[in-house]
Amino acid sequence: MKGDIIKVINPQGEAYEGRVGMIQDLHAGLSFHPSFRNVPGRLYNVEFLLNRNPLQRMHRALHQNFPMTRILFPAVEDIADASVAPVEAFQNAPLYNPLVAQNLPQLQAVASIVTQPAGSTPFVVFGPPGTGKTVTIVEAILQILKRTPAARILACAPSNSAADLIAKRLIAFGQLKPNELFRLIAPSCSLDIPTILKRYTFIHEGVFAVPRGNDPLGAYRVIVSTCVSADVPFGIGMELGHFSHIFIDEAGQALEPEVMIPIKTIADHRTNIILSGDPKQLGPVIHSPVGRILGLGVSYLDRLMAQDMYSSTVGHGLTTVKLVKNFRSHSAILNFSNEQFYEGELQVRGDPDIINSLIDWEGLVTPKFPVIFHGIAGQDLREGISPSYFNPDEASLVKEYVSALRSNASLGLDDSHIGVIAPYSAQCAKIRLLLKTQYPEINIGSAEQFQGQERRVIIISTVRSSREEVEFDLRHTLGFVANQRRFNVAVTRAQALLIVIGDPSVLSLDSMWREFMRYVSDNGGWRGVTMDGPQEEVYETNEAYVQSRRARAESQIQELVERVSGGGDVADDDGGGEVAADSPWRVME
Repeated sequence: MKGDIIKVINPQGEAYEGRVGMIQDLHAGLSFHPSFRNVPGRLYNVEFLLNRNPLQRMHRALHQNFPMTRILFPAVEDIADASVAPVEAFQNAPLYNPLVAQNLPQLQAVASIVTQPAGSTPFVVFGPPGTGKTVTIVEAILQILKRTPAARILACAPSNSAADLIAKRLIAFGQLKPNELFRLIAPSCSLDIPTILKRYTFIHEGVFAVPRGNDPLGAYRVIVSTCVSADVPFGIGMELGHFSHIFIDEAGQALEPEVMIPIKTIADHRTNIILSGDPKQLGPVIHSPVGRILGLGVSYLDRLMAQDMYSSTVGHGLTTVKLVKNFRSHSAILNFSNEQFYEGELQVRGDPDIINSLIDWEGLVTPKFPVIFHGIAGQDLREGISPSYFNPDEASLVKEYVSALRSNASLGLDDSHIGVIAPYSAQCAKIRLLLKTQYPEINIGSAEQFQGQERRVIIISTVRSSREEVEFDLRHTLGFVANQRRFNVAVTRAQALLIVIGDPSVLSLDSMWREFMRYVSDNGGWRGVTMDGPQEEVYETNEAYVQSRRARAESQIQELVERVSGGGDVADDDGGGEVAADSPWRVME
């Protein structure tokens, strides 16, 4: 991105560092010191250097003196005298989004946030898939501003796309003018942002900047930024406690040090912290095995929600509210995750015209059950030394399903209604190649890239199908297959139709996937090959079955090790290498 530093090395071994000043399509423009002399046609070795700015901001935040245990380590004693805010006053009051009045959990969350005394413990809006957590926090922000004119709010999210969504939702109600809301964006970001936001930013010399003046941000009632860019108010000298409320959306996706940037640099003893997210969905992307071992993958939201005071029985209305009305998915799509992750509390409230739009599609195995598991024994491959896998058989099957859906005009589907999820970048690239001529606008990506999104149709390609490479399957593949959060995100993006393509003999090594396959099969959604061996083997759910499969696999691994090394010890170079290698980088800025 703009501002990154790239090192180029000429054939003589001389190295020069250039800064990215322009990005256009597949081209990047670099600026170098005048001592650099380019020779047309000369080839250079290129090294991409890590942008240390986000890490430096995290370290700076963590080094701030911040003795407020009620934020970092809240305890039950902190809510001993608190009472649940009554919702009746809000039911009869005008709301910016009148639908919130019809949704008791959303209304309770708004009431609790708005009426919290200054200096309360952090409040969590627990928002399972499709339950409207962003709608809830936007209503809460607008209600705070209406009831408390002196309130100042910092609204953050881990990514620019999530921050843009908050800003657009706030602006849409027409209550905040450009001199009241400021969308703070890093100078390195592209100027190509949603049109509605442009009046709410400041651009100087072709890059995003902060308005000039003695107190350039102090006059705004709301500032929206990423967690990393929330360091800017601190950097320009804004006083502690300027913000009465700090909201952090999608808090479960952010590193805890990342979330501490807006909290530890600018909050004081009166600032209220509000988090929204889902601890059952994906957490931070951690590429370092050491970081994972030391707990960096546990988000601030996860850490709080693990405490009893944030359980729905103890903390409802005091420290948390769980949203339970799902406005996204057909019941057949939602039911499995609802039972596995959300104690069966989610209620189907999606638009019937959308969620029931494909229940009579001729491609279903069983009408009225819009979930398909298509078993396939394909072949997973790698190119060169790439750690990323692709499965051409599954990719072809994805195209067949896409063609069948898009060629049926009566379904009313276009490219924007379909999404394809695969765990490996190589598989995503192969599917894009197959679809780009006829269906170029279909979004294809990983579960991480789809979190927070929804599509009328979701097709999942699980990719791995390697019975011979048992060692790699156990040490690497199951890092994807057995990641329950990634599974939960993938299967809850669909509104009207969910299609999963995979090898049941590999997926069945994980108990969650076996339960899912059993759910689909029991309801008549199974198509294609079953597992090796008797059909009923797919349905077994007892732990003894899992252990026997793993024991057989581990026995094969041991035989392989002994053949290769003569029985000696083999260094464990795992550390989740494949998972980390092919996980997407989330841009922090």
